Amino acid sequence: MSNPKDNTSLFRRKPVAARDSQLKPILGALDLTTLGIGAIIGTGIFVLTGVAAANYAGPGLVLSFLLAGIVCAFAALCYSEFASSVPASGSAYTYSYTTFGEIIAWILGWDLILEYGFASAAVASGWSGYFQSLLSGIGIHLPQALTSAFNPANGTYFDVTASVITLIIAFLLTRGVKEATRANGVMVAIKLVVVLIFIGIGVFYVQPDNWTPFLPFGWGGVAAGAATVFFAYIGFDAVSTAAEEVKRPQRDLPIGIITSLAVCTVLYIIVSLILTGIVPYKMLDVSDPVAFALEFVHLNGMAWIISLGAITGITTVLLVMMYGQSRLLYAMSRDGLLSPVFSKVSGKSQTPAVGTWIASIIIAFFAGFIPLGRLAELTNIGTLFAFAVVSIGVIVLRRTQPDLKRGFRVPFVPLIPILSAIGCVYLMLQLQGLTWIVFFGWLLVGLVIYFLYGKNRSLLSPNRRSK
Repeated sequence: MSNPKDNTSLFRRKPVAARDSQLKPILGALDLTTLGIGAIIGTGIFVLTGVAAANYAGPGLVLSFLLAGIVCAFAALCYSEFASSVPASGSAYTYSYTTFGEIIAWILGWDLILEYGFASAAVASGWSGYFQSLLSGIGIHLPQALTSAFNPANGTYFDVTASVITLIIAFLLTRGVKEATRANGVMVAIKLVVVLIFIGIGVFYVQPDNWTPFLPFGWGGVAAGAATVFFAYIGFDAVSTAAEEVKRPQRDLPIGIITSLAVCTVLYIIVSLILTGIVPYKMLDVSDPVAFALEFVHLNGMAWIISLGAITGITTVLLVMMYGQSRLLYAMSRDGLLSPVFSKVSGKSQTPAVGTWIASIIIAFFAGFIPLGRLAELTNIGTLFAFAVVSIGVIVLRRTQPDLKRGFRVPFVPLIPILSAIGCVYLMLQLQGLTWIVFFGWLLVGLVIYFLYGKNRSLLSPNRRSK
């Protein structure tokens, strides 16, 4: 590894820095835990459970969630160590900048832009489906052309509700981070109640015969299901993007990351067991599987409540994903790798408002035009790549900076980071070839932008420092 003081190197590294004074430290462990739950529980339970059960894992979906949860747990431990020792915005991007150097940080940051952007668009698309279902229940129907993403064969051209909710969330985020977390906390409470209602009612309608055969697609189906439902777990890393707005990052960030992941994993496993116990897995390939399960046992009134809770749950996922995107762009811009417009902080709201609006408008465009399925796999491969790099980064930073103050330390290093990286790569290999092609194409475009813009404008560049 190159000398971090060599500012001509592609691997020039940033020193571990304290938080940026422009962002106000106002968040605590409870705020971070609700942010994590807000980002994790949503699309996974309310949408992807049905798709993964019907097409990949069958009743073995519970093992898919368990496998994905174990991989995420190892990655979460690695994130927690970094978050407690490098308390700066930018999540995995910032961690890589201090560990591997600028070019790796740029690749990872560009990868995370893909993750957060497409995740936000995908979640907005899922939100739109549930919202339009509720509107239909009260007799309101949007014009067919505006009900879904571009698909002339079906007569749809633009998903207007997906775009509108994206812009509403952008408005909320630019009002101030505390206001956004308060709204998120309320919505998290609502959706947790709704999930618990489903569990409390659904357990009495479980038919054990529906769990046979338990693995209709074999272990390969379980693994493919884990790669699919991994989308359900991606939110916890967004917690670490809040580092500079946390009162006690060394203590509160690990608590928020690990607690939110643990709570959500338990709920996912229970819900998937009940869901596949109520409805034969072949019938679950629907956009609203949890509500459908209650309709299947003729509890239509409760299904409507579940749909309302799903909308609330998906809204919190969108809020945290877009929050993570804005803070990532802020960190990369502050380092000189992106336009300074993304790090311009509004004096009144203490947020990067202009950058948030720019990113949100782009996300609204993708949410309106690109179908949900194409967005989800790209999100998964980007997330898994980031998790793998962060896991290896823990081992590297332990060797290069052994005396660095760490509020939390991953146990059994290097075993757990290695298992985390192997698990992430294994799940990546379950994704389709086209997803890999698009992913590498995205990274290639990113490298072109880096060499044409970011390399010479970086704060570590000799050209920039001499001005």
